Amino acid sequence: MHVPDHMIDDPTSVATATVACATLAYAAYRSRTELTRRTIATTAATGALVFALQMVSYPVSTGTSGHLMGGVLAAALVGPWLGMMSVTLVLVVQATLFADGGITALGTNTLLMAVIGTAAGWAVTRGVQRALGGRLADTRYAPLAGGVGALVSVPASALAFVALFAFGGTATVPLGELTASMRSVHALIGLGEGLITALVLALVLAVAPGVARIDARRQSAAALVHAPVGRAVGALSGIAAVSAVVLSSFAAAAPDGLEATAAELGFLDVAGPHALAALPLADYGATSGSPVGVAGLLGTVMVAALSTVLLAAVRERVAAPVTVRSGSDARAR
Repeated sequence: MHVPDHMIDDPTSVATATVACATLAYAAYRSRTELTRRTIATTAATGALVFALQMVSYPVSTGTSGHLMGGVLAAALVGPWLGMMSVTLVLVVQATLFADGGITALGTNTLLMAVIGTAAGWAVTRGVQRALGGRLADTRYAPLAGGVGALVSVPASALAFVALFAFGGTATVPLGELTASMRSVHALIGLGEGLITALVLALVLAVAPGVARIDARRQSAAALVHAPVGRAVGALSGIAAVSAVVLSSFAAAAPDGLEATAAELGFLDVAGPHALAALPLADYGATSGSPVGVAGLLGTVMVAALSTVLLAAVRERVAAPVTVRSGSDARAR
């Protein structure tokens, strides 16, 4: 559900970017105490996985496809705050390297998918865990809870888009028709999101117990000291590589839910061309004729590298001593 440039007007785009940036700053603040080498490695692998899985579009109806948003999957693996940051980095790489999602719409896409999708889906996930057995302490329910939360996250983001379009859309569209179309198609896309999320979580919980945030065996960040993080990173990286290099070649070519809705209701033409559409890797290599698997592999590596560098920088900033000066004396505390 990548919103293109010019589908939302400039004032609304600025507003969404402001809200998204403020939320991400808070997410960085909340996650600062969790940043260790092990959590950074897990988050980097999670981001690479989300990028790779987003490349695998699946058909949901005639002429329409969907793809993973990944907010709930990321939150279930590394927590909601790091999950938001992870999905945001995916969106940044997609927009700037692959011309996927508008540049002026980057704040809108971040708000819809990385913030609202993650927050709404994670809240549902935790609610389902509490409802099933009345507690969070049973890991057996984790894949189901994550799957339900992921399913809900997609229509939640779609309806948030409808609200933004009602305020700042650049075309006149009957709001009732837009709501009905977005809700119905993204409910179907949500089924795929839920299934993929549940399957990946089941695998990670099986091969690396205690690593995922949703895992009841992980009672706190300190539990990561003894958890098999290496196995989790290996599993996530392996799935990412297979998805980006192999499965992406079989992705459905039909337009996604937003694009199909825009075409159906007659406002697809308001979207302008992407400012970076001439890049060699635009449209995942289609512009230059590069194999989609090569583009996918480069993207996963880029997301993992950016995640590692940026989160390490946040960790170093938090760990840096504060110098207090009094007269000519200075002391670190």
